[in-house]
Formats: sequence, structure tokens, C-alpha cells
Amino acid sequence: MKKKITIFGAGLVVKPMVDYLAKHGYEVVIASRTLSKGEKLAAPHPNVSARQFLLGDDQAMENFVKDSDLVVSLLPAHLHVEVAKKCIKFKKNMVTTSYISPAMRALDSDAKNAGIIILNEIGVDPGIDHMSAMKIFHKVKNEDGKIVSFMSYCGGLPAPEANTNPLGYKFSWAPKGVLKAAGNGARFMKDGEIIEVEGKNLFKNYWLVDVENAATFEAYPNRDSLSYIDLYGLKHVKTMYRGTFRNVSHCDTWYIMSQMGLYKEDEIFDNLEGTVKDFILTKMFKTEKDKCLKMLLMEKYNLPEESVILKKFEWLGFFDNTPIPIKKGGAVDVLTAIMLDKMSYEKGERDLLVLHHQFIAEYPDKTQKITSTMIDYGIPNGDTSMARTVSLPAAIGVRMILEEKINLTGVYMPTIPEIYEPVLEELENLDIKVIERFY
Repeated sequence: MKKKITIFGAGLVVKPMVDYLAKHGYEVVIASRTLSKGEKLAAPHPNVSARQFLLGDDQAMENFVKDSDLVVSLLPAHLHVEVAKKCIKFKKNMVTTSYISPAMRALDSDAKNAGIIILNEIGVDPGIDHMSAMKIFHKVKNEDGKIVSFMSYCGGLPAPEANTNPLGYKFSWAPKGVLKAAGNGARFMKDGEIIEVEGKNLFKNYWLVDVENAATFEAYPNRDSLSYIDLYGLKHVKTMYRGTFRNVSHCDTWYIMSQMGLYKEDEIFDNLEGTVKDFILTKMFKTEKDKCLKMLLMEKYNLPEESVILKKFEWLGFFDNTPIPIKKGGAVDVLTAIMLDKMSYEKGERDLLVLHHQFIAEYPDKTQKITSTMIDYGIPNGDTSMARTVSLPAAIGVRMILEEKINLTGVYMPTIPEIYEPVLEELENLDIKVIERFY
């Protein structure tokens, strides 16, 4: 009898997971708010079906879980715990690609008692980043070494031939999520010193990183790196940093947008009309709409007239008669709508995902530099790299659990060999490869 998997959600990254699980003969049910999205994903496969699921329908969620052998939650992150509680109640294994929340962590003993695994953080970041890093950490430890420096970077970008706009960026996942993250603060450790970065200064803290066979990227810090010291068991580390990759000249531009207040969502404006220029002048700067926005920005942020930042703003439509694209929302909603219109992938364009770790390991007789790098491109007119690298690790995790190659109970992330070894091996079979270099 076929094993049955319910996938909650039918978003941008789901297709490669559905294709992989269908190919391996599982019965897959896609439970989605928008039934047409699920039906489109199911159409190529006789063993996949779609059913409507409305958020907040507790009984329907319970019925889906009860009727499954394993449940995948790709719903908004705050709903994972509700799904997990149902999985515990009916003793069903569960997989998500999201970070483990404190509320999810608190379900560990309940999951153990139910005899199930709740496998989280098995996407790309988090996911492949954990797995590729832990492989090196364990190798160094097994050879009597210790990690004294770990710097990890990840970025989803347009492939070089698709890098066709002056901002050097396109959206392969929810743009509002990208923009909201642009206001987060960060913490990391460098040479034993803890460095705290306020959200408003996030894009002032960047440097350049060369990645072999890829490019030179700007990197800026990604949230709280310090929590990973204990997670990874790095007792001797003096530098601990997790960062985000973007193309060169990104950070200075996004810093100015931050200073302008364009990532804010706390103030909602109704009945928006007029131009984007009017919106920035009257709502962001609280001044008259007949002022020259370009001159105002030059004076306020000490930008020369020939500034690349101003040229990017001109391309976005900040200085002409571009209409406000939405009728209601915060500043971040206006910016999201502008960017979604101008910075989405065209048909046939490829994205690029780069994951790059830099390690320094100390041994009794030597110090060694190590890198671990994944460079993955989307498939023209096929799956994006973002979709493949997020959903395929999770799909492999599902298969390994159902085939009893992962026999664990409790709340987990893929940081132990029993999980990461088979997943990384299968990813390589799917041409998602992590290249390790020892210097």
C-alpha cells in the first residue's frame, strides 16, 4: 500500500518536492487555500491530488493529518506548531523547512512520547547550510582539530545573464519577506569581539567576498549568529558570522532606502493616490509634494548628482510620474509592489543560489583553511534554484523517514550524521553539489 503524504501549502517552492515524491511512488495530497495552485502542481502526476484547505479550519487540518502517513507543513511559520500538535495527537511524522521556534522546541518530549520525528530546518538556509557545515565540523573534531573561525554566507540572486536591472536583484520568493528582513538587526563575533548591529545600520556593515567559480559579492550580517555557537558545538570559536550575499553596490542603495523609511510597515495609509514621488515626499519626509525629491535626497544623504544610488531610484520610478501601485498599505507595501513589477524574473530566466562557508581549523601541528561551497542555477523554463534547494532537501527527508533510513523521535534539525549524510548524498544525485576545498 502506498504511503500517503499531505503537503500543506502550494507556494513558490513546492513544485520540485511534489515532482520528487510523485516520482518515488508516494500518494501526495496538496492542501492549499487556492485550489487552482494545488491542481496545477498535481496535474502531471496520477498519484497526486489537490484539495482546498482554508487557514483556521481546525477540523479540516485534523482530518488531513489523521489521513496521512507523514505531513509536510509549508504554511506560514507561525502555523507549524498547530500542525505539529495534530501530528503528535495522531502519531504522524512531520517535516518543515522553517526555523525551530521555542514553541516547537517545547514539543520535543511530546514527539518522543508519540514515537514521531518532527524534522525542521531542512531547506537551503536553514538546511543545506547546517548539513554542509556539520559535515566539516565533525570531520575536524574526528581528526583532533578545533574550529576557531566560521563564516557562512548564502544568497539567492539572478544568474549573470539574467542580471538585467540596475539593482542587481530579482525576487525568487516572497518580496515582502525580503524587504521586511532588511530592517532586522544583527549580532556576530569577530576575533573574540561581539558586534551588535542596529537594524537601521544593517547595510552599513558589509564587506566583499570572493567565491571561486561564482563572483565577488557583498555580504552583510544575517540576524543573530551567536546562537549558532552552541547549536554547532563550537566551544573554541573566536569568529562566528552568518551573512547574506548580494551583488556589488546593493548595500549602499538599500541603506539609503532604510534611512528613507521604506521598509516600515507600522503606519498604514488608506486611499493612496498620486505618484510614488508624491508618496515619498508627503508620507516619508512629511514635506510638500512640489519639492524636488532628487535634490532633497542629494542634500539629506550627501549624494552627488551622478550617484549610482540616484540612478537606481530613477529607474524605480521615484522621480517621474510613476503612479503609486497600491491603494492601501505601509511604505514596505508600496516598495514591494514597485519592485515586484520591475524586478521579477522573465520567462526562461535562471536564478542563482550561492552558499559559501569559510572555516579555520586548528590542529596540534597545523592551522588549516577550509571552504565548502554550493553554486546552483535554476533550470531555464523549469524550476528555480530557490525552489529546488529549499524543497528537495525536505522531500529527501520525507523519503528517508518513510523508508526508515532516519529512525529518530523528537524535534530535530539536520545537524547529525544520521540525517545529513543520506540527504547530502541524494542531493548530489540531483546535481545539487557542495564542493569542499582544503588549503
